[in-house]
Amino acid sequence: MKATWHAVAGGGRPEGVRRHPELAELPCDFMYTAAGLDPAAELGAAAARLMDRFSQLAVLAAREAVADAGLDPAAWDGSRVAVVIGSAHGGLPFYDEQHAVLAERGPRRVSPKLAPLTVVNGAASSVCGDLGALGPSLAVSTACSSGTVALGTAHQLLRSGACDLVVAGGAESVLSRLLIASACRLKAVSTRREDPATACRPFDAGRDGFVVGEGAGLLVLERPEHARARGATPRAVIRGYGASSDAASIVAPDPEGAGIERALRAALADAQVAGAEVDHVNAHGTSTVLNDLIEGRALVRVLGEGPLVTSTKAVTGHTLGAAGGIETALTVLALEEQTVPPTVNLTTPDPQLPAGLDLVRGAARRARLRCAVKTSLGFGGHNAALVLTRD
Repeated sequence: MKATWHAVAGGGRPEGVRRHPELAELPCDFMYTAAGLDPAAELGAAAARLMDRFSQLAVLAAREAVADAGLDPAAWDGSRVAVVIGSAHGGLPFYDEQHAVLAERGPRRVSPKLAPLTVVNGAASSVCGDLGALGPSLAVSTACSSGTVALGTAHQLLRSGACDLVVAGGAESVLSRLLIASACRLKAVSTRREDPATACRPFDAGRDGFVVGEGAGLLVLERPEHARARGATPRAVIRGYGASSDAASIVAPDPEGAGIERALRAALADAQVAGAEVDHVNAHGTSTVLNDLIEGRALVRVLGEGPLVTSTKAVTGHTLGAAGGIETALTVLALEEQTVPPTVNLTTPDPQLPAGLDLVRGAARRARLRCAVKTSLGFGGHNAALVLTRD
C-alpha cells in the first residue's frame, strides 16, 4: 500500500494504465492493471489455480493488511475473526473465457471450476481459507459502493460483538471484453485512446467517463478492547457509517443527490460529528459527467466549504467494487500523513460545480486533518459513506 500511496500523493502521471489486446478495436481499449504481479509466485501455483484473479488479489491484500496490523493468524482465535469483502462482478473474465470454450469446443470442455471460482463470495472464501478465519464470512455486492459497504458492515459486526477482528474491503478484476464493450455503449467510460494516462479526469470540465481498474484494498478492523489488550495502536478509527438507496435509475445517481446526501448525513449522525468538523473527503469522483456534479453539490450542501476534497481514481483507475476498500485505505493514510493527495488530471474544474468545493489539484496539500469522510456511489442507486478520525 505504501507504493500506492506514494503514487497517489506524488500527483505524477499515472503509470498503471495501458492498452490490452483483449480490448482491441473497442472505443476504450485500455484499463489500469496490476502489471508485473505474479499471483502463482506469491501464492503457489496449486493455490492460485483454485482462485479467480479477484480472489488472488484479495488474498494478497489480506496478507499485507494482517501483517501491517502486527497479527499472526497462527496465533489468533479464528472463531473470532470475520471476513467481509465487496465485489461488483466477481470472476467475470473467467465467464467470458468459458463461454468461448463452450461455443468453440463444446460442453465437455467447460471447466468444472466455473461456479466456485467466479461467485462473488469467492474472495471472502479464499481469504478465510488462507488466514484461517472461522467467524462470519460475508460477500457484499452493491456495485461500485461494495468495498465501502463491506467496511460499514464490518464496523457493525464489531459493534454487535460477533467478532474481535474483521478483514474487510473490496476486490475486483474485470479485464472483460464483454463488460468494457457494454460500458462503451453506456457511454460510462472514457474513449480518450490517444493518451490513456490522462483519460480519467475527475471533476474536470473535459471529463468524458471513467477508466476501469483492477485491485484489492483490505483493512483490519478491530474492537478497541481487543486492540488495547494486545498493545496495538490504530492507524485511524471508523466512527460512523451510513448507507442509502436512490430507488431511481439503475445507471445514474439521483439527479438531486438525495441518496448520497442521506448516506452522508446518516454516517455523520452515527459518528456524532457535525459536517463542519470534516477536514477531508476522498470522493467517489468517477470522472463521469453526472456523478461528479451530483456528488460535488451534495458534499457542499452537507459539509460546507471547509473540507479538502480529492478523487484518487486518476491514479488507480475505477476499481469498481474494490474502490471503497482502496480509497478508505488511502483516506487512513491521508489522516496519518496529514496530507491530501491531489486529483490528478484535474486542470479546469467544471464551472457547474459549487464554487465552495475545495478540490485539491496540482500537488498534495498539507493540512491539519482530524476527521475525514469516504463516499461511494454505485449503479442501482447504492450509496455509502464512512466517517474516520485519527483516534
